[in-house]
Amino acid sequence: MLDESLLDDPDALARADRRALLRGAAEAGARVRTAVRHAAEAGISELKPDGRPRAVLIAGPGMAATGVAELLGTLAGASCPVTRLTPLGVAPASGALRWELPGWAGPVDLLLIATPDGSEPGLDLLIESAYRRGSTVAAVAPAGSPLSGWVAGIHGLFVPMATAPYEPEEPIAASAPGVLWALLTPLLALLDRTGLVSAPPEALQKVADRLDRVAERCGPAIAAYSNPAKTLAVELAEALPVIWTEGTSAGPAGRRFTAALAELAGRPALTAELPEALLSHSVLLAGALAAGADPDDFFRDRVEEAQALHARVVLLRDRPIGGISAAPAARELALTHDTAISELEPEEGGELETLAELIATTDFAAVYLALASGA
Repeated sequence: MLDESLLDDPDALARADRRALLRGAAEAGARVRTAVRHAAEAGISELKPDGRPRAVLIAGPGMAATGVAELLGTLAGASCPVTRLTPLGVAPASGALRWELPGWAGPVDLLLIATPDGSEPGLDLLIESAYRRGSTVAAVAPAGSPLSGWVAGIHGLFVPMATAPYEPEEPIAASAPGVLWALLTPLLALLDRTGLVSAPPEALQKVADRLDRVAERCGPAIAAYSNPAKTLAVELAEALPVIWTEGTSAGPAGRRFTAALAELAGRPALTAELPEALLSHSVLLAGALAAGADPDDFFRDRVEEAQALHARVVLLRDRPIGGISAAPAARELALTHDTAISELEPEEGGELETLAELIATTDFAAVYLALASGA
């Protein structure tokens, strides 16, 4: 059960936030600015690449690397394939994972490593393999981690991850707010130099500013009735989130929201992109999870019964190109099946800015849901 009273008590939220998740969400903009500075100090702004890489390979543990790979792939578009190297092993733990380069990887390819840990033994073997094949290697991880020495040993590029002194000693959740931007920002700066994405310093500054505005609008001191993140958390408290996305930027934001709900709040969620979601989830909304589904006697005693779990659609939208949108059909399908719908749409801006707003708002929502439900 969700403790709604907790959401409007900033002091109680602070006491419940043992993992400093709210502080991480509020400081996402600051993480971007620090990461930009670290990238410049590492020499990224002075790089003069010979040309675009044939392919970009991304390695790292869990949702941190997955989120970075998805976002970079979305932003790069068709200009260059971006592939995440899925780890193999017997357990998701340091020392139990290994990464392998594809057989075709060679001197014209770029290997990026993103990790909030930096001590995974399997990554040193991956770096050695890339060095033998002549691939360029760049990495973002905490300063002083073993990974920094491994990358320096092959004359690769290492950028210290933007961290905060208050972060807990326990391992950082890959979906924790702030981690994504600390890992992603230096790699955006690097790929901007190669011409694969457009992320000059001024664009990254706008991202930081947009993240700050979201933090002002969604912070713990803002009451739930005027706080979109708290409102969304309350709406999802007793629901199965069915996340529908529309637009280039909304897709990876929706998948990250799904991962954050699972990892931070312990909540399952489904995600799909419009317009395909209208077909793939139509039977789901018409089944037992629909809000209007009640196959048993309406007059039975429900006092001792757990509340039924019903689906709730969350529509994340980027601004449609040319005015073409499946959102009206999505609303109609949801309402036809008595399914409630929540909508988030960013303010106007560049692709990076709108992406940042969607991610930041849903990050706050996942954190509030986690704290108010005792996760």
